[in-house]
Amino acid sequence: GIKFTNEEDYLKTCLNKAHICVLHAPLFHPAMKNVAPVRRSLGFKTFFNVLGPLVNPCQPKNQITGVYSLDLARLYGHIFRNTDKNFSVLYSLDGYDEVSLTNEFKLINNKSEQILDSSYFDLKKLKQNQIEGGSDIVSSAKIFMDVLNDNCTEAQKNVILANAALAIKTISSKNITECLSIAKESLESKKALNSFNKLLSISK
Repeated sequence: GIKFTNEEDYLKTCLNKAHICVLHAPLFHPAMKNVAPVRRSLGFKTFFNVLGPLVNPCQPKNQITGVYSLDLARLYGHIFRNTDKNFSVLYSLDGYDEVSLTNEFKLINNKSEQILDSSYFDLKKLKQNQIEGGSDIVSSAKIFMDVLNDNCTEAQKNVILANAALAIKTISSKNITECLSIAKESLESKKALNSFNKLLSISK
């Protein structure tokens, strides 16, 4: 139910009232949109998969990016370090492009490269079947809403909190424990849910 648009006034309204907006890439990357049929027909990853986070027309000063390979994580780290961007690049060593808590993960930022695991957040290690996504749009949306309503499994919640905490840490000087606490409070107080519902209402 979220409206996809590149109308500046609408997007600013979303940010001001809901504190979140959706920038649907094809609407901001006409060139990337034009090559989409070719990308689909090839059926495998190309350099276009790499370009997206690097050519963001918003040029964000703070950016957290998940990648699908260790080589790509290192490439992004090298490129971002040659900008004035404040960044974090994430790659889970078992293949996830985010912190999965199922294995160690690589974190590259302005200051360092580290290999960390669930103990970094003082959270339990998970098994992959604990964080499986939905099999279709409906089941995926249910998981999404269950998380926002704080009605999800502990495993699902912890993965969300870990990634949110790293996003908060990327834009702040706070330690990871404090960042995790901020993320948890946002979820449990329903601030995150309220932001999403506000975004829905603005979209209508």
